[in-house]
Amino acid sequence: MPYSPEMIEELNMLNRFNLMTTQEGLKVHHDAEAAVVSATGRLFEKGLITRSDGGYLTDLGREAAEHAQSALMILQSPPCN
Repeated sequence: MPYSPEMIEELNMLNRFNLMTTQEGLKVHHDAEAAVVSATGRLFEKGLITRSDGGYLTDLGREAAEHAQSALMILQSPPCN
């Protein structure tokens, strides 16, 4: 199953979280891109973040963000020969 545009926006949001600390959250302002606002709301509905406008990662959200950020690093790395 390929990623939908909505899933990609959610992954992009998860990639914005700083996994080096649990003390740093995100705030998505109402005038942000509509796709970003929608993705943030869906992440909240899925229980991955603490607020509909961002907030902090939940335990499940942290796990999802770790996987999303790991996949991004792997895909961005140079090919092995």
